[in-house]
Amino acid sequence: MRMRTRKLLGTIALLIFVVVYSLAAMMVAIALQVNASKFVEMAYYVIAGLAWVIPAGAIIWWMQKE
Repeated sequence: MRMRTRKLLGTIALLIFVVVYSLAAMMVAIALQVNASKFVEMAYYVIAGLAWVIPAGAIIWWMQKE
């Protein structure tokens, strides 16, 4: 696969992943009633806000591979 095609597919996959992940994180927060306490709410949003970095990094790594 050419590098240009790989970057195009990776960019599309990354955009789709970020949208789906953010919607899923919001649905989980609503389902778990995260607003029970401020500490639990803050901990959830910190973890959920940083958890997308690992899969996104894997997609970016795949895009840069020759």
